[in-house]
Amino acid sequence: MNTNTEAHNLSERPRLFELDGEPAHEKVLFVSDSKTSLRAIIAVHNTTRGPAFGGCRMWQYSSDEHALRDALRLSHGMSLKNAMADLPYGGGKAVIIMNDQQLNRKEMFQAFGRAVQSLGGQYITGEDVGTTVDDMLGIQSVTHFASGTPRAGRFGGNPSPKTALGIFAAIERAAGVLFGATSLDGLSVAVQGLGSVGWDLCERLHAAGSKLVVADIDAARVAAAMKKFSAEAVHVSDIVTQEVDVFAPCALGAVLNAPAIAEMRCKIVAGAANNQLATADDAQRLHLRGIHYLPDYVVNAGGIISCVREYEGSGDDASVDQEVVRIADRTASLIDEARAQGKSIASVAYEQALRKIGVTL
Repeated sequence: MNTNTEAHNLSERPRLFELDGEPAHEKVLFVSDSKTSLRAIIAVHNTTRGPAFGGCRMWQYSSDEHALRDALRLSHGMSLKNAMADLPYGGGKAVIIMNDQQLNRKEMFQAFGRAVQSLGGQYITGEDVGTTVDDMLGIQSVTHFASGTPRAGRFGGNPSPKTALGIFAAIERAAGVLFGATSLDGLSVAVQGLGSVGWDLCERLHAAGSKLVVADIDAARVAAAMKKFSAEAVHVSDIVTQEVDVFAPCALGAVLNAPAIAEMRCKIVAGAANNQLATADDAQRLHLRGIHYLPDYVVNAGGIISCVREYEGSGDDASVDQEVVRIADRTASLIDEARAQGKSIASVAYEQALRKIGVTL
């Protein structure tokens, strides 16, 4: 696995506004601030359904080109995710290029927040890999176009638990539809990545009686999972190919590539990581191997649902949970439709998402 970035599959220098074979993004904003050493890219993919809504990632990219491609891929994915979750928002994403000169984190995120504000509501941000609730509070001190923080007297906060809930619900329903499982008791699940979402997913799976195999670059986190969940630990390079019922990628993306798929021994793939496929062709590779890939932008939408309801000032924990759990219904519907059409689940989902954002097939 390449841990530098999920967008590592560069065959050429990326275009500034679009991914290979995709329509151009509506807007790409390059941001720098000399005082805080902020260097960021905000990508607005599609606003057909409404303002672009998607998180802000902070990562140490190997090159500016990798950062740009990541922003383009992630914002494209947010258009699909928001559409499939039936949210009235388009897709956008931001990446902050981490460097050693960024010494005052709060001031840097305030500078980023001013960039968000300059778009006048065309882009609404939130948490993603490498950013925290405190970072969002810094952004919110200069713009209200941000979500993912506690709100006095109403719903809000870290969206990670909602992401985990949606994935858990999708796994539970898929296991029932695909091989008649009446519960997750005894189901084996390999979880790649023990960050906020991966850990919460492990808690839910363990409580349901699942057998866990885990991997993470943080040895202390792995040791804690072994103790709390009676999990088996494997090296990060081996987690993708474990012989399990479900593989749950909850770290970075592009882990489902041709060499890995050839050696995978799971029945279902369902996880939190964005852009899990290295290329579009990898969905068909999984399908031909009989591995049921549940598209990330379908099953990991719990976090954006949470952020949207917080931003809108609507809902509470119970109503948001009910909305997130409906991811299971969408999962079952996609499986049924894929079976009926003789297609992969991924292709059916992608066709639906494109129709929802007004893209002609």
